[in-house]
Amino acid sequence: MTAPLALLDSASLYFRAYYALPDSMTAPDGTPVNAVRGFADAIARVLTERRPARLVACLDADWRPAFRVAALPSYKTHRVADPKANIEEVPDTLTPQIPIILDLLDAVGLATALARGYEADDVIGALAARERTDPVEVITGDRDLFQVVRAQPTPVSVVYVGGGWAKAQTLGPAEVAARYGLPVDNAGPAYADMAALRGDPSDGLPGVAGIGEKTAAKLITRFGSLEGLVAAAALDDSPVPQRWRTALADEARYVAAAPLVVRVAVDAPVELSGADRVPAKPRDPDRVRDLQERWNLSTSVDRLLSALG
Repeated sequence: MTAPLALLDSASLYFRAYYALPDSMTAPDGTPVNAVRGFADAIARVLTERRPARLVACLDADWRPAFRVAALPSYKTHRVADPKANIEEVPDTLTPQIPIILDLLDAVGLATALARGYEADDVIGALAARERTDPVEVITGDRDLFQVVRAQPTPVSVVYVGGGWAKAQTLGPAEVAARYGLPVDNAGPAYADMAALRGDPSDGLPGVAGIGEKTAAKLITRFGSLEGLVAAAALDDSPVPQRWRTALADEARYVAAAPLVVRVAVDAPVELSGADRVPAKPRDPDRVRDLQERWNLSTSVDRLLSALG
């Protein structure tokens, strides 16, 4: 099988590392580096266990894009630290570690990607959608990205680490369909539509009152898509039960806005920092060793460099 293209949901991974490792891991100047070390370990693990030929660390250029907020003002509202500046609430000891992560990726020679005005999910969705050469593996702890799975023209699967690396699960269309009761031939888009109906309080998505995950999956499976469900509900002799027709009508504004908010923007204007092929050796070994010493990155950098080979 062709070696995959690995797309890293970077924020998901470094947030997980930050909370999994103690903040007693510090540089000589006292700066916490637990997220940096955990993120480096995660990349080393991906390189060692998944053996990708290509890898891109996907980044948020905008964690709460204006087009999503315009469609649904409640989107991620509870995470806003500064409403005027639209700044995300991030732990004080994580913020200074992000530039170190980016410096390390650059020195090693691993590609990063972002799309101005879009989230990392959109970057992942766009890169996965346009890939026509290699299978794609999305590494994430976020179930929202189950929507990108596909079988053709090149397979896209999700390596889900939400339960930790020891419990990592690889899900393609068949696995997503079986897990949620969705049609296998349309599992990715169907997951997004099910998620829109169900809602997600962690993202400020209220969902449609009374429609939980199982009911949402059944409705999307029966009517093919959220648009298909809405169209069927509007028919005079509608096959949609009255209870759900009423619920959809009561939440009509949300139902109209939800697809733009929930679905990844596969047309996002992605910018890559450079070639995405995994290098056989670091691009700037001296700089890597300087970062390792300066920030006390210890064996995490050693493991990452060993994984390149």
